[in-house]
Amino acid sequence: MPIDVLMPALSPTMQEGALAKWHVKVGDEVKSGDVIAEIETDKATMEVEAVDEGKVEAILVPAGTQGVKVNTPIARLAGEGEAAAPAPKAEAPAAPPPAAKPAPPPAAAAPVPAAKAAPEPAAEKSAAGERVFASPLARRIAEEKGVELSKVQGSGPHGRVVSADVESAKPAAAPAPAAPAPAAKPAGAPLAKGTSSIEQFGIPPGSYDLKPLDMMRKTVARRLSESFRDIPHFPLTLDLEIDALLAARTKINAALEKQGVKISVNDLVLKASALALKQVPDANASFSPEGIAYHHHADISMAVAIDGGLITPIIFRAEEKSLAQIAVEAKDLAERARGKKLKPEEFMGGTFSVSNLGMYGIRAFGSIINPPQGAILSVGAGEKRPVARGDQLAVATVMTVTLTCDHRVVDGAVGARWLEAFKRLIEDPITMLA
Repeated sequence: MPIDVLMPALSPTMQEGALAKWHVKVGDEVKSGDVIAEIETDKATMEVEAVDEGKVEAILVPAGTQGVKVNTPIARLAGEGEAAAPAPKAEAPAAPPPAAKPAPPPAAAAPVPAAKAAPEPAAEKSAAGERVFASPLARRIAEEKGVELSKVQGSGPHGRVVSADVESAKPAAAPAPAAPAPAAKPAGAPLAKGTSSIEQFGIPPGSYDLKPLDMMRKTVARRLSESFRDIPHFPLTLDLEIDALLAARTKINAALEKQGVKISVNDLVLKASALALKQVPDANASFSPEGIAYHHHADISMAVAIDGGLITPIIFRAEEKSLAQIAVEAKDLAERARGKKLKPEEFMGGTFSVSNLGMYGIRAFGSIINPPQGAILSVGAGEKRPVARGDQLAVATVMTVTLTCDHRVVDGAVGARWLEAFKRLIEDPITMLA
C-alpha cells in the first residue's frame, strides 16, 4: 500500500518548518537512508532521510513551501513492487460516499483522520463550493495580488496550485474607487484584502519593500516576546578593568602559536563565566513549574549573529575545558552556525548565555533572557577610560558587562555574587589557569 512521507520533527520543540528543497522527483526509487529533501527550521537547514523504500508516487508539498506542520504528509511512496497509483483529482471528495457502508478493519481505521485532515490547510472553496487545492505560499501570494484561486490552473501534484501558477495569473479587476482613500486608518482597524498592516499607520503603498518572515525570524520574534513579557527580569551592571586580561591573552597566544590556536577576549569571557557559575552555583539555575533546576555543569550558550536572526550554540561543560579547547570549539560552532549546519543538540539546551557586542563598539547593553536559562551576560567593548587610583586619576582599559537575571530564580544578591566572582576572574586571569 502507498506510504506517506511525513514532515519530520527535527527537534523536540519544532512545530513547523519550510520545505527548502527536494532531492527526488516523481518516479524515483528511494531506499531507507537516502536523502530525499532539505527542511529549514528556525535554526538550521537539515537533510531528511527516507525511512521506507519505494517509488516516489507524488510530491505533496512543493519546494519553497513555508509553515509546513510537523506530521503533515509531504510525499507519497508506492510500496515495493506496487505500481504508482493515479493522482487523485482536486475535485474528488475527501471522504468515501455515504453509500459505502462496510466499516474498515481496525488496522485501517487509524490513518483515515490523518488522510482526511492533511489536505484541509491547502484547500479553499470557490464561489461554487468546489474545493481548491493550493500551497500556503500560493494562497498568500493570491491574496496579495487579488487573484481568485478557483480560476487558476494548478501545475503541482494532483492539480495543486503552486506559487508559480499564481505569479503568472492576472489579478481580478479592481473596482474604481468611489472616493479618495483616507490617509490612514486607526491602529487595530480591519485591513483591506491585500493590504500590509504597516499601512494602517499611514505609510503609503509602494513606499517600502516587504520581506516575508522566515522560520527563524518568526521563532525569534515569538520566543523573545514571550521572554520579555512573561519573565520578571532585572539588570545588574558592572565595569571591569581588563588590562591584565589583555596582557595574559598576548602571552597565551604566543604559547599556542605553534598549535595554530588563537584565544579571543570572548573565549576568556566564556571560560570566566563557566568558572563563576561553579563558584556561585545558585546562579546556574532554571525555573520550571515543578521547581528550580540547579545544573551540574556550566553549559554556556554563545550568541552568534547569522543572516535573518541569531543562534546560540553551546560550549558544554565549559568549566572543564581549557582555553585552547574553548577557542577551537567556539570558532567551529560559530562558522557552522553561520552556514546553518548545526545539529539541534548543538544549540538546544544550555544553562547560561553570553552575548558579546564589543566588536561593534557597543559600550553597554542588556540582553533578553534565553528561557529556560536563569541569566544572560551582555558584554560591551573594552575601551580606555579614566579611573580613580586613590586620589589620583589614571587611564585603564574598561569593559562594561550587564547580567540580566530571571528574578524567579536568581535574586539580586545571587546575581551580585556571580558578578563579583566573574570580576575576580577577569581582572586576575591567572586564576582561570590555576
